[in-house]
Amino acid sequence: MGRKIRVGVIGGGIGGLALTGALIQRGMEVKVFERAPAFGEVGAGIQMTPNAAKVLRALGLADNLRRAGFLPQAIVGRNWNTGRETFRTPLIDACPKLYGADFYHIHRADLHAMLVSLVPDSAATLSSSCVSVRNDRNTAVATFADGSQYEADVIVGADGVRSVVRNQLFGAEEPRFTGHMCYRAVVPFEDRRPDFVSPDASFWMGPKGHVVTYYVRSGAAVNIVAVNETANWVEESWNAPSSREELLGAFQGWHPNLIKLFERTDTVFKWGLFDRDPMKTWSSGRITLLGDAAHPMLPFLSQGAAMAIEDGYVLAKSLHVHGLDFESALRDYEAERLPRTSRVQLEARERGKTYHLPSRFAQMKRDVMYQFQAMINPHASGIKANWVYEYDATAFNPKKAVLKQVA
Repeated sequence: MGRKIRVGVIGGGIGGLALTGALIQRGMEVKVFERAPAFGEVGAGIQMTPNAAKVLRALGLADNLRRAGFLPQAIVGRNWNTGRETFRTPLIDACPKLYGADFYHIHRADLHAMLVSLVPDSAATLSSSCVSVRNDRNTAVATFADGSQYEADVIVGADGVRSVVRNQLFGAEEPRFTGHMCYRAVVPFEDRRPDFVSPDASFWMGPKGHVVTYYVRSGAAVNIVAVNETANWVEESWNAPSSREELLGAFQGWHPNLIKLFERTDTVFKWGLFDRDPMKTWSSGRITLLGDAAHPMLPFLSQGAAMAIEDGYVLAKSLHVHGLDFESALRDYEAERLPRTSRVQLEARERGKTYHLPSRFAQMKRDVMYQFQAMINPHASGIKANWVYEYDATAFNPKKAVLKQVA
C-alpha cells in the first residue's frame, strides 16, 4: 500500500466509534464527526452478547468490559403473572465453551466510554452536523452545517436511525410504527442486590407486552426494558420523558416482583418502536452505511448495538485487506454483513409477536414448546439466539467473500 487509507465516519455512537477504533488499530487515517458538543451516551442497559464480546476483545477492551459489566447466570423466561419459569438458557458457564466469549450486561454509557478511549482527540470532531454527502470522481465528500467539507477515500454513515447519509444515498423512507412502545429505566441498588430481582436476563412475557430485567454496573443497578402494545403513536426517541406512574399503569396486574421494582424507579423514559424492511444495498460509490443507519431493528433480540460493533470490525478489516481497491472492500463488507443483519432484523420482528401472545391458550402452547425444545437443547429454546451468538466477526476473511457472493 503506497499511502494510508483515509476514512470519514459520520456519527460518534457505538457503531461509529467501534469502526473508528478498528481503523486506527489497522493504521488507517480516520476522522469521526459527531454532532453533539461532547461524547456521551444516555440510554440505559445493553446486552453485550458473545458475538459482540469477541469484537470488543479484539479491540483490546476485554478488561474494560469485565470491570464495567455483569455476568448473568442465564436467560430466563417467566410468566407475567405467576413468575413461573417457562425456559432457562444457561449463560455464565456455557457461553465461553459454546461461543468462545462471555455474555455481559453493561450500561450503554459505560460501553460508549470504553469505545471513546480508543479514539485520540485528533481523530474526533465534535459539534459537527453532516448535511450532505457525495461521490466526487475518486473521492467521497461530506459537507457539514458550518460549510466545511471533509474529503476521504471512503465515507461511512454511522448516523443512526435518522441517517442523513442514508437519506442522501437512497432517499427518505418513512418507518412503520409497530404499535409497540417501550419504557426504560435504571434502578440503583448500591448497598446490596434486591432479593426480588434474580441475577439473570429475565424475560417476563405476558398478553400484549413483555418486560426484561437485568443487572448492570457490576451488579449495582437493575435495567428495565418494558414493552407494551398501544394504539397511540409514540415518538421514536430514546429520551421522551415518562413517569413511574405511567409505567405502573401500563403493567397493572403483573407479578409483584416487577411492581416492586417499578415502584423504585425515579427517571423513566419511553420511545415508540418503528420498523423498516432490510435494504438491498448499503453502498453507493465510495459511501456506505453502518449500524442503525443501515439496518435499524426492533430490540427483541437485543442485537442493535452488537450488529453495529460487528459491522465496524468487518468493514475495517475489509478496507485493510483490500487496500486501495475500495469497490472490492465495500462489496465484501456488504456480502458478509447484509445477509446476517437482514436475518436479525426479520427474526427480531417475529420475536415481538412470540413474546406478546394475547390468550392463555396461545401462551400455554408456546411455553410447552419452549420446554420441549429445552429438553433437546436449552440454547435452541426461548429466544433462540444461539445462531446469533456463535458468529465471530473477527474471523471474517474478505478474500473469501468474493467466492461466497459468486456461489
